[in-house]
Amino acid sequence: MTDPRDTLGFVRNRLVRHSSEQPEEAVPAFDAPDARLVLICGDRIVLRGSTALIAPAEAAGLDGGMRIFLGHRDGQPVFAAAASAEAAERFAEAPVRTLDLRSIATESAVEAEELGLLAVAKSMLDWHARHGFCAKCGTATVAKAGGFRRECPGCDAHHFPRVDPVVIMLVRRGDTCLLGRGPHFKPGMFSCLAGFLEPGETIEDAVRREVFEETRIRVGAVTYRTSQPWPFPSSLMVGCAAEALDAAIVTDPNELEDARWFDRDAVAAMLDGTHPEGIQAPPPMAIAHYLMRAFVAGET
Repeated sequence: MTDPRDTLGFVRNRLVRHSSEQPEEAVPAFDAPDARLVLICGDRIVLRGSTALIAPAEAAGLDGGMRIFLGHRDGQPVFAAAASAEAAERFAEAPVRTLDLRSIATESAVEAEELGLLAVAKSMLDWHARHGFCAKCGTATVAKAGGFRRECPGCDAHHFPRVDPVVIMLVRRGDTCLLGRGPHFKPGMFSCLAGFLEPGETIEDAVRREVFEETRIRVGAVTYRTSQPWPFPSSLMVGCAAEALDAAIVTDPNELEDARWFDRDAVAAMLDGTHPEGIQAPPPMAIAHYLMRAFVAGET
């Protein structure tokens, strides 16, 4: 089977991560000569040419945003910082510009290994923005361990960055597969079904539940295929192949706008942009595209 790292976005990453277990003195100086910074203004990342790793001095004068230490990449300390959306106006002259992370991924605006690092930066900064208060007592928390932990001065509780697992599945029945489209999809696009894993649930049971809830199709065997970080805001996509036990589709309009069975030729046309109805597949950087291409190749 094709190595998913060849096409999927956010999976390659040379970052040697910092961690919550390291002491505070392990965090290097922000103004170290070889330090690099990922700066996110609102939801737009600052790019200089074909990299998002800029010198910390380029963020001078931008106050009030969160700053965290991600770790080392190729021996260089790497930080991430948040700034206001308005700060993006400061970076509007070539060779500097700003771009949202989805566009960076789809346009391959940075190298693949750097894209994975940007996923870490965005997810971590988003977590800090959402978890400024203790879930136990409500007191404002303080960032520690370079940003890999938040501590509560009120009740001494420690809080750590979270990841939300999502199952995404290519459901197969014979030589056809089940694809659907949600109301929020761009026109004409169909994709694999997906849903969040719930507490106390296995990956296999989450696949079966989500497929049944959305289409009333019962699923038997479930096989893990691959995974992909998805920093919108901080998910892990768990890619699976599943065997359908039913054929009749009954969609839940709250979940899906449409769902159909497609044969391999139809899916191949979707991937190639030649489907006669204009139906499109997700972009190559998405795990759904990878699962659909594996189906066409007979690998699922």
